[in-house]
Amino acid sequence: MSDYVLDLSGIRKTYRGGVEALKGIDLQVPRGCIYGLLGPNGAGKSTMIKILTTLIRKSGGDGTMLGKPIGDRRTLQKVGLLPEHAQFPDYLTGRQVIEFTAGLQDVAASEVQKRTDTLLELVDMTEAEGRKMKGYSKGMKQRIGIAQALVNDPEIVFLDEPTDGVDPAGRRDFRLLMKRLREEGRTIFINTHILSELEPIVDRVAIVSHGELLGEGVLDDLRSRKPDYHVEYEGALSPTTQASMESGGLIVSSGLITMSTSKAEDVQPVIDQLRSEGLVVSRVERKTQSLEELFMGFVDQSNVAVPPPIPGAPIQPSFLPPS
Repeated sequence: MSDYVLDLSGIRKTYRGGVEALKGIDLQVPRGCIYGLLGPNGAGKSTMIKILTTLIRKSGGDGTMLGKPIGDRRTLQKVGLLPEHAQFPDYLTGRQVIEFTAGLQDVAASEVQKRTDTLLELVDMTEAEGRKMKGYSKGMKQRIGIAQALVNDPEIVFLDEPTDGVDPAGRRDFRLLMKRLREEGRTIFINTHILSELEPIVDRVAIVSHGELLGEGVLDDLRSRKPDYHVEYEGALSPTTQASMESGGLIVSSGLITMSTSKAEDVQPVIDQLRSEGLVVSRVERKTQSLEELFMGFVDQSNVAVPPPIPGAPIQPSFLPPS
């Protein structure tokens, strides 16, 4: 059995008029992880999910899901889906939506009631199960949407902008639920442009813009490509040393020196210089990019004509020994 639930190569989609929604996407999604596909509106995220769930056809490329070619019918029975802007009949109750979806997914009749009860409890909608969908808030509708996506006990769940319009309490509950599903061994594939929602829970991310893959990997690895060291100090740095540091690429402000490096040893000469001038080093901290900073860095680089600098390449101050 492959370690990847999704293994995609060169996935493309061109709509009528020559609009390229996806321009050759390669992805490998490990089993049992929370995977985030990040990008602005119009980046091609929803198009990717629609291709994987056979709602639309790809224009090119190959791929497998759960070890079978994309579109395999038996494999689709192991997939859960909450599409963006999901609409459910207003006249149905929350329970009836889940039961209706169970019927579409060929869940055994003997299992429907028990599974529906379990899912309503899982998404904290038991007390509201008898109310009609038209009386639900956006957050309540999303909870029912997630429940129906799980009704067939899927191995992989696709969620397209699942927290869009949901209040802070609902987003917190969503994150807790995603962690629980991961602990059960499921793979969660989330499309979103709300980056703060994924940062606490995501295992791996792919960043897309204008249909192109800009970066992919374990979140901590991606963020560590461009780390900074912050050295805080007390006292006044001599003008000569400050000028030397700034000419070497360091950022010097009152009481703070910022170095773009991933190596702790690069920081030591700076600390030594501060101490030699009788200054007190009060704090040394390694700073990594937030998910939003990481995302904007990739997107900004994709919008320039010249090749961007190598991420994470340290700036060597002139008074430091060569690395």
